[in-house]
Amino acid sequence: MDKMVYIAASGAKQSMQGLALKANNLANANTTGFKSDFAQARSMQAFGEGLPTRVFAMQERPGSNMTSGGVVETGRSLDIAMSDNAWLSVQDASGNEAYTKVGSLNITAEGMLTTSDGRQVIGEGGPVILPVPIEKIEFSKDGTIQVRPQGAPANFLEEVDRLKVVDANNATLEKGSDGLFRAKPGEIVETSANVQVLGGTLEKSNVNPVHEMVDMISHQRQFELQVKLMKTAEEIDERQEQLMRIV
Repeated sequence: MDKMVYIAASGAKQSMQGLALKANNLANANTTGFKSDFAQARSMQAFGEGLPTRVFAMQERPGSNMTSGGVVETGRSLDIAMSDNAWLSVQDASGNEAYTKVGSLNITAEGMLTTSDGRQVIGEGGPVILPVPIEKIEFSKDGTIQVRPQGAPANFLEEVDRLKVVDANNATLEKGSDGLFRAKPGEIVETSANVQVLGGTLEKSNVNPVHEMVDMISHQRQFELQVKLMKTAEEIDERQEQLMRIV
């Protein structure tokens, strides 16, 4: 009886975790550059002091969906989209290098180039610092940054740095809890001449709302099934107790 309850309880818990993951995907359906997460459940034996006679369900995130989202034209000079396997290098909260598809950029009062969520953009020479004030900024296909300082002639553009755009895929990157991607242990990501940067555009989220809603309903029904299984175990236990009283 306890095996039945253990399986049902662990299954219900993992179904709720899968539901939370799918809800997070759905909540980010309109987030620029967001990559949806996969949900996967499998059975695991519980090892302890005795024999591994208990089995529980374990929900895990095997990876993220790396397919590209739709590209929309914004006309904003600080918006960029990158080719399929191209990732923009940024600094995380610890100052380490991480990668993102968020191409909505801003310039701080000090001239630092950052993403819309405040991550400092990395160039070939380190964090990108622009010579503010500037009147115009352009990104070429290879990631080169050109600016026209305030007061310069209209046809003047100065090359100041080049975005560090790396070529990587799901086999080499993993997603962190902060939404940034990093190289998996033992993997190396490098810049490549094959990647392209397109200015004045943004890559949308690759979340399919209909698919996520169907998955959420499936996880909810799995949760209800596990709860019913626990209720059935309770009823069986009560009937066993009644039989013992008769005896």
